[in-house]
Amino acid sequence: MSKKLSIIMPAYNEERTIHLILDKIKEVELVEGITKEIIITNDCSKDDTKGAIKKYMDNNPELNIQYFEHEVNKGKGAALHTGIKKATGDYLIIQDADLEYNPQEYNILLQPMLDGFADVVYGSRFMGGKPHRILFFWHSIGNRWLTQLSNIFTNLNLTDMETCYKLFKQEHIKPLKLKENRFGFEPEVTAKISRIPDIRIYEVGISYYGRSYEEGKKIGWRDGFRAIYCILKYNIFSK
Repeated sequence: MSKKLSIIMPAYNEERTIHLILDKIKEVELVEGITKEIIITNDCSKDDTKGAIKKYMDNNPELNIQYFEHEVNKGKGAALHTGIKKATGDYLIIQDADLEYNPQEYNILLQPMLDGFADVVYGSRFMGGKPHRILFFWHSIGNRWLTQLSNIFTNLNLTDMETCYKLFKQEHIKPLKLKENRFGFEPEVTAKISRIPDIRIYEVGISYYGRSYEEGKKIGWRDGFRAIYCILKYNIFSK
């Protein structure tokens, strides 16, 4: 029986581009006959993200797309919680609805898991020879600094804790009691995953096609301070 990959996608105000990322996911041929399930949670978008998704579903009935929505805006983390809860796949991967990450690289992340080495795989923007758009010096420094701070407490040697591309076996991610509703999801899930006995965490290099703030990038300096708080909270005070 073939395995299934659940692609967990939070969406907020992505009316103009969500069809493009769904096209990219549609084109992906997963290794070893793995099938795809796309779980989209619309986090109370102000534009017609819902209409764009419904239109895409109507035009692509062969794709296994499951659509959910929040009646009020709760944040990216909350949308991920909903998607993780609804997912039925053997493996779960997080996919932003923008075009910063390339779904063709799912197989790169899956391979260490399929080879029997990994339980969790992070896609690092800071390792390997993949293409990266040059943007935001201080943003990249902040990402690296947050990763190092997280590593101090988790005793991991990750290079990119803040990456979107995180692949989990369902038996490890579903039982976690995740609380962070915004961008604190990344340090929280890393802290809690790191404490699972005998967990095997791997990293692989991925490409990164970053957006500018004018193009719709949403994370800001306040989210960086929240990440620091979450690193301390979930590694020290909320074990």
